[in-house]
Amino acid sequence: MASRPDPRPAGWRVGADIGGTFTDVIALGPAGEVVPMKVPSTPPDYGAGVVSATTGVLATAGARPEAVTAMLHGTTVATNAILEMTGVRTAVVTTRGFRDVLELGRLRRPVLYDLSWSKPAPLARRRHRYELDQRITADGQLDPPAGEDEVRALAARLRADEIRAVAVCLINSYVRPDEERRVADLLRAELPGVYVTASVDVSPQPHEFERTSTATVNAYVGPAVHGYLTRLEAGLRAAEVTAPLLVMQSSGGLLDAASVAQRPVQIIESGPAAGVTAVQKLAQLIGLSTVVAFDMGGTTAKASLIEDGEPFVSADYEVGGGMNVARGLSSGAGYPVRAPSIDIAEVGSGGGSIISVDPAGALHVGPASAGSRPGPACYGQGGELPTLTDANVTLGYLSPHALAGGRVPVHPDLAVKALSPVAEQLGDDVAGTARGAYQVAVSSMTTAVKAVTSERGRDPREATLVAFGGAGPLYAAALARELGISTVIVPLYPGLFSSLGLLVADTERHELTPYRDEFAQTSALAAEFGRLAAKVTGELGPDAVVDRLLDMRYRGQRFELRIRVPDGELTGDLLAEVRSRFHAEHKRTYGRAGTDELVELVNLRVRGRVPTPVSIADVLSLPAAADREPTTRDCRFAETVPTPVVGRSALGTEPVAGPVVIEDMDATTLVPPGARVHRDRFNNIVITWSAA
Repeated sequence: MASRPDPRPAGWRVGADIGGTFTDVIALGPAGEVVPMKVPSTPPDYGAGVVSATTGVLATAGARPEAVTAMLHGTTVATNAILEMTGVRTAVVTTRGFRDVLELGRLRRPVLYDLSWSKPAPLARRRHRYELDQRITADGQLDPPAGEDEVRALAARLRADEIRAVAVCLINSYVRPDEERRVADLLRAELPGVYVTASVDVSPQPHEFERTSTATVNAYVGPAVHGYLTRLEAGLRAAEVTAPLLVMQSSGGLLDAASVAQRPVQIIESGPAAGVTAVQKLAQLIGLSTVVAFDMGGTTAKASLIEDGEPFVSADYEVGGGMNVARGLSSGAGYPVRAPSIDIAEVGSGGGSIISVDPAGALHVGPASAGSRPGPACYGQGGELPTLTDANVTLGYLSPHALAGGRVPVHPDLAVKALSPVAEQLGDDVAGTARGAYQVAVSSMTTAVKAVTSERGRDPREATLVAFGGAGPLYAAALARELGISTVIVPLYPGLFSSLGLLVADTERHELTPYRDEFAQTSALAAEFGRLAAKVTGELGPDAVVDRLLDMRYRGQRFELRIRVPDGELTGDLLAEVRSRFHAEHKRTYGRAGTDELVELVNLRVRGRVPTPVSIADVLSLPAAADREPTTRDCRFAETVPTPVVGRSALGTEPVAGPVVIEDMDATTLVPPGARVHRDRFNNIVITWSAA
């Protein structure tokens, strides 16, 4: 019998993830070698940090650049363009009478009682929203079509107004996409060098506000993403890394850089999605059914829910509103985006979050951040404002000497100096102020976890918390205690876990079409699914795994639930199973369910996946490291306690009682008093709280 071939790729795979403070890179070699590296990010040219870190990690591994067969990337460039409002001058071209769709929006407020709150300004200013004398009717008729002369005259106005990106969003274009694409093609021909988006190419769905908003976001960030990817690919080629560049999508799958440049709205949540993907693969390996992925980095803390091995993937969400949300009742603060995205709740608490006191004398943490430059005061790079990292150094949780494997020196005296003015305002000592900031941050993070559990009808106490990110393991045990979660897992390479997620992610494409026929039309459903499946397999290849999904709701509802269609021929019995799944999910999410005759379809979706050749088990071997002698340092909890400080390898399979500080190269794990900790067979740190 022939031996089974090794499924691992022959060359090196490199995953590079950019964070607000650090750029993380992991290289995986053909023999299972794992080489991690964590370096400070390099704003504003983040790509330069990716290239230098990639060449550095290859040099450490002793590998030639041409040996890289896959370059995998998670980036925040699209998100930053929106949060920092640094996108290009963007125009919207629409049907006459619909110029103000972006301004009208929806009647939602994220905060009910804050009278000072106002909606964010549209990404396309009103004088840059233009109308055409054309109309697509609800049944797809042209009454009248857009005239070519009118479009060319409009192009001249756009050129005169120095527009750099255009979103074409004609009313009802989702039922007649060829008309909108014709207008977009005419504008591209007349405006070389201008980035033009047709809304039907990014969100071919009803609801003109959400479709217009999605297309506008895509156009606004398009030139920035295209320019960034072009420069990054050029920098990698100059470094002799010629492997194809794949970028993480918000949905948790990889996509080639050329496709991303056409639809950058797909990578708004690129970096966070990579971390959730890694947690998903770990949960599948260990056999965990319900998991909360908790990621805390330098600027934000994020949470996502994984059930039965699959993360929640939302059909729409908002970006740019302080906390990114995908739940209808919490929305209204940002710009709606209708694109598949892992449901991630985010709050502005990270290692670099600035600690302050408001006029009423209350302690606050974030959302402002010191970022990577100047960074926390204790880094000695000129930062003077106190941050959570400074608080953690003062409390004894972080090493007083260096972080990131010795690459970032730490100056405890500067941390104390930065915290002293806050302590004086509060009338407390520095250690008490630092502990208060820690507890405020924990309280803030519970909001993110509840947003993906309680608000979805799930009990967080039934989940396991998997913590990662540079700061996540410091707060995970306290956060779990606050939420009633009994078990916390800190995986190997926690500070680089999003980069690790890039190594084990599948390549993925999504296709969608609105559906207006009756649910029972099995032949029509099968034909549409077949057409979409052929489209994704044509892009990914015949070996792609195809999943079918339906967006469903009860008649009269505004929001849909996404239900996966079981494999097999579409029959009446199979559709009855789909309806049953919808009723159960609606009951679980909203507390009630309706009857079959009320069910209607909104969209058909197909997801094509090419499974990764790498298993997460391939990268979970404990790295070779010189044995370190356990030490002790004082840590402040309710009181100051002498606390053992050990490496991960010092932990055994038998639980030991906290307090314990566990130092990895890329992160530090805090086990408070009252908790117990051990290392499992996959080298995860496992922290447990008693039921009491």
